[in-house]
Amino acid sequence: MSVFRRKRKEAQLILFFTVLKFLLHLFANSNFGFHRDELLYIALGEHLDWGFKEVPPFISVVSWIGVHIFGGSVFAVRLLPSLAGALTVYLCGLMALNMGGKRFAISVACLGMIISPAFLASQYLLQPVVFDQLFWTLSAYFAMSYVQTKNVAFLYWLGAAIGFGMLNKYTMALYAGALVLGLLFSSQRKLLFNKHVLGAAGIALLIFSPNLVWQLTHKLPVISHMKELKETQLEYIGPADFLLGQLFLHASGIFIWLPALVYLFFSRVRRKFVFLSTAYVFTVVILIVLHGKGYYSFGAYPALFAAGGVFWQKILSRLQEPARYAILAGCLVPSLLFVPIAIPILPFSTSLKFFEFTSTKMKLDFPLKWEDQKLHATTQDYADMLGWDEIAFNVDKAYKSLSDEQRKSVTVFAENYGMAGAADHLGKSYNLPATVCLSSSYALWAPDSIQTNQIIYVGEDISLIGKAYKDAVKVGEVTNPFAREHGTAIYLLSNPLININPKYRAELDTRR
Repeated sequence: MSVFRRKRKEAQLILFFTVLKFLLHLFANSNFGFHRDELLYIALGEHLDWGFKEVPPFISVVSWIGVHIFGGSVFAVRLLPSLAGALTVYLCGLMALNMGGKRFAISVACLGMIISPAFLASQYLLQPVVFDQLFWTLSAYFAMSYVQTKNVAFLYWLGAAIGFGMLNKYTMALYAGALVLGLLFSSQRKLLFNKHVLGAAGIALLIFSPNLVWQLTHKLPVISHMKELKETQLEYIGPADFLLGQLFLHASGIFIWLPALVYLFFSRVRRKFVFLSTAYVFTVVILIVLHGKGYYSFGAYPALFAAGGVFWQKILSRLQEPARYAILAGCLVPSLLFVPIAIPILPFSTSLKFFEFTSTKMKLDFPLKWEDQKLHATTQDYADMLGWDEIAFNVDKAYKSLSDEQRKSVTVFAENYGMAGAADHLGKSYNLPATVCLSSSYALWAPDSIQTNQIIYVGEDISLIGKAYKDAVKVGEVTNPFAREHGTAIYLLSNPLININPKYRAELDTRR
């Protein structure tokens, strides 16, 4: 019998929180422009394939739907990510219900997730991370359902979730392994020793196989990408910083998930779900060893939020309902301070005033520290959503300055994928030619040679290529002082002194 018939009020409450989460993101989604990474994923959607240099193909399909079905606006491309974030709340509520949670437990679990700064910030942008969280949560839900019912159908659903999760982000393999280890170290280990486990693994491999074949036929670019990440980013993440980040990434939500982590280990009633806590521990340990980023672990938390709801239901069971909800509010209200920091729920000018207040009056300035370790007026993510329209406008300005004959032999070239994505996606309204870029996966579809009579160059450093042209005219630049691309200039290069194609092809071979 469906849960909506057996426990109608609880099911309706889960749906309420799911819709609330979705509406919260819809309200905020259009306030700022596209994020730098979103512009890359939109470009992937225009070059559909079974793999890319940074990611598997799932996000490119999501991007294609956002652009070609929903219209390509900021609001449109963020619809499916926002829906995925809402579905994680739905699954969290279902897990709390399956653990024996009533309405209060569901409220604790779902509200804790909804106002978590970590989930707010990562569940609205067009990025693989939100779908990674969804597939991790689906895997935990199906594993829990299998343990609870012994119905092998859930094993096959688990295999499908892992397979599609691998098509989205390779970190899915980490959590799949952590779940298996969690079960092996629990009293439920015998459930792994049957032929249906192999069948589920076969389904996962079958779903993932197109990307695996693509990786093998393209000389495993995932290895070079991970090597680059390790050298440029991951080596700087120490164990202490990683663990400290895990403690505070959900703000006051720590009062929900941390007690749950211990509760599952020691509760006799919930002992069959202890593998979820064990899987979390293995996930954190593996990420520390691999110097993983803090957000890689986000998908392991919804199961803990669900258990946290059940924990607080038990602890506060003797109190009257108003008192219980008052305590819940007291625990979660501090997290509301981080909402404008995590998602653009306020207009940008108001956000700046909010950041100034929290930084100067409350000494809460760590969200304003960027990768350069300096404090800025806004967060790095927000700064990454600014300035792109100026790039597209100035590229169009340079393009229109050319004659019809010159436009036939012009190349638009951008230094990085954000600049290229801005010229490509935002430049559609200007009918601009496709941008050439050697950054990231743009190198996969870059032409083997380029037209060199005129080049519209987008970037910060023109010193090298500028020497190859007699004339270099600066058409414009990003003037928004809050944009990370502030100062990025658009140049029109003409009258080449040398043929730059040999150097271009050599660089292209290196990047591919």
